[in-house]
Amino acid sequence: MADVMVEAPPSVLVERCSDSGELLGVVRLDPEYFGALVNVPLLHQVVKAQLAAKRSGTHSTKTRAEVSGGGAKPYRQKGTGRARQGTTRAPQFAGGGIAFGPKPRDYSQSTPRKMVRQALRSALSDRAIEGRVCLVDRWSFEVPKTKEAAGSLRALGLDGNVLVVLGGADVVAERSFGNLPNVNIVEAGQLTAYDVVVSDWVVFTDETVPGEVSDAPEGSVVLHSSRPLAAAVEETYEADAIAEAEDDGEPEAGAAVDLAEAAGEATAEEVEETDDEEEDK
Repeated sequence: MADVMVEAPPSVLVERCSDSGELLGVVRLDPEYFGALVNVPLLHQVVKAQLAAKRSGTHSTKTRAEVSGGGAKPYRQKGTGRARQGTTRAPQFAGGGIAFGPKPRDYSQSTPRKMVRQALRSALSDRAIEGRVCLVDRWSFEVPKTKEAAGSLRALGLDGNVLVVLGGADVVAERSFGNLPNVNIVEAGQLTAYDVVVSDWVVFTDETVPGEVSDAPEGSVVLHSSRPLAAAVEETYEADAIAEAEDDGEPEAGAAVDLAEAAGEATAEEVEETDDEEEDK
């Protein structure tokens, strides 16, 4: 059998960070999941099927046979000058049945399993090429805290719609991210191509990232890094907090000295008035 030359999939490097934004190293993601060719027609077909499967299909209307009433002929057949009618529940009458209206149906489409898996690989590869995949070692939330979850996303430099892929034991993290409007939560086993496509960032942990993750060669540089953006956002956030504290905080040092001197003068005047009263007595 002749040898076949197969082009090796490109390697994708990402920064592995803690949930506080600290850089832990650079790793190489599995090219089988993050280095596949992006098949747009396949993505469209699978995403369309996944959206169709979410439809409940419970819409329903009544036909002329299902509408109550209309058993009697409204008027005689001839002699009235009007068109002949046999019931007032025909579609042309107000209160009549609906012609060709929707009925309950199943919208789900049969999609081969290989197509679904390949579409997920295409979606993950597209996000990886754009540098929109983030890897966190773990979520270290001790108790459910939305403020800490928002701070972690800000420290990682993640903006827009963020997809957080959690494991089965990440209950605290799930409750922490649950109240953030721009965060979607999905369990690793339930991840679909649609979840990835509608998200700007996909965040994995060491437990939930698909495929094998290996250390990148020493000196490797990640082209698309969110850490500079995270630093800029953090500086802006701290500057805004300082400005708010100055607006609503304590008076300046000079103002405090003036208040102290005014209080001392008032006390001295009260003492003089007390001495004058005792002399008069």
